[in-house]
Amino acid sequence: MPYHKLEQRLSAIRDSGQADVLSNPLIGLEKESLRVAESGGISQRRHPASLGSALTNPYITTDFSEALTELITPPCKSISDALGFLTDIHKFVYDQLRDEILWATSMPCVLEGGSRIPIAQYGSSNAGLMKTVYRRGLGYRYGRSMQVIAGVHFNYSFSDEFWTLFQSLEGSTEDQQDFISERYMGLVRNLMRFGWLIPYLFGASPAVCKSFIHGKQTMMSSFNETTAYEPFATSLRMGDIGYTNNKESMAGIKANYDSLQTYVDSLRCAIETPFDDYEKIGVKVDGEYRQLNANILQIENEYYSTVRPKQILIGNEKPTTALAERGVQYIEIRSLDVNAYDPLGINEEQLHFLETFVLFCLLHDSPVLTPSEINEIDMNIVQVAHLGRQPGLKLTRNDEAIELKQWAGEVLDTMRAIAECLDEVNNTDGYTHSINTQNTCIQDPEKTESALILNDMRKNNEGFFHFARRMSLKHHEYFNSIKLDPARKTLFEDAAIYSIEQQHQIESEDRISFDEFLNQYFAQ
Repeated sequence: MPYHKLEQRLSAIRDSGQADVLSNPLIGLEKESLRVAESGGISQRRHPASLGSALTNPYITTDFSEALTELITPPCKSISDALGFLTDIHKFVYDQLRDEILWATSMPCVLEGGSRIPIAQYGSSNAGLMKTVYRRGLGYRYGRSMQVIAGVHFNYSFSDEFWTLFQSLEGSTEDQQDFISERYMGLVRNLMRFGWLIPYLFGASPAVCKSFIHGKQTMMSSFNETTAYEPFATSLRMGDIGYTNNKESMAGIKANYDSLQTYVDSLRCAIETPFDDYEKIGVKVDGEYRQLNANILQIENEYYSTVRPKQILIGNEKPTTALAERGVQYIEIRSLDVNAYDPLGINEEQLHFLETFVLFCLLHDSPVLTPSEINEIDMNIVQVAHLGRQPGLKLTRNDEAIELKQWAGEVLDTMRAIAECLDEVNNTDGYTHSINTQNTCIQDPEKTESALILNDMRKNNEGFFHFARRMSLKHHEYFNSIKLDPARKTLFEDAAIYSIEQQHQIESEDRISFDEFLNQYFAQ
């Protein structure tokens, strides 16, 4: 019985009389959205000063582009708290935007080539310059257009009380942080094994504006004169045209998830190994840095993955240093498209499912990944991204073909008992309801968001751009219609002011050159 161990572990938690330790996780959300001008193109304006410093504001920053706004909640004690905080950040940002809107989809608006995508700026400090140079390097390596694809990240950590109970039930006597890191790495491996479920259920990018392709040859069909699409696609963002490490096979680098140590070692190796293609770009050319280095990865964040083990950084600490010294603190799921139909880009039903899915992946046995299984994981994600709703689609599991519908049905059936447990400890029916809703999407692919988007476009005789603009304006109206709690408004205003002061302080305290700063950073 493939899920027998999972069922045993869940029963042990319930029988312990302490199942309520599942009701106090920490949940965080990060939501990216392009700022778009009235013309429909990417904004050419600087990040609004009223939003504070993108370098130091904990709630509002930028990703690759000055126009790619990123909204960040703190770790929250419940799904409703996280969504409430995200609502408030959106409202605050909208109040500062004047005549711009936040784009409602993952795939970008009208693009006029990479030169019209402004790279994010973080001030004159060494730390700020490093962030800008890293992004400049991404532009040289992968092209700027790929970097303005938006997504939602789901951050999750179990409580200390849960880990104490779970370690006791597992009969482990090892150091608790070692136990926690080991189990988080197992969770990460299972999120990769079963991760194709997320783009299938929540993929929301079955089509793109043709300006994104820039006239390049593509296997996609033409939806109309402005839009390219794939009839059964769920998430083109997660497919071949999205942000992937396309030099992986050539450079021979792949993150190793066998343990925390092998993960850290594999990323460090990539950051320290030169790569010919990137050496041709040059590092410092005519006095200006084009990239941080000419290695396979400039820094850890360049390694694209659907899920990351994470530890909170102290100062200018490298992520691998933080993980090596303090272990895994939480996981970050990065495969979520922006939900075009929800003003926040994510909703409660999705989060109930994701929390249930995370617990499923933790409790299920998670052996190390074999080379063939790693290939299966990559193939399954691409298959689902491009063909997920195709009738009878088969994925690969343990070297054998299996219908997506059958495999997904097995997983959701097993998740139901977990959902019931989470409903009990949280005094809700939201988890079971979400399983029922997603099960409907498994049985009928036309109920998935990707199918709804294409059907909407057909019904309204509109291309992807016009669909996305229509939804963006609808969300704009929603946020204009709600009021922001005065205390929350003050929090964001104070954070903006303080962040600018922090940036100026960091700039004034720099005592070494940027060259020396980079040497010290990479010497960690």
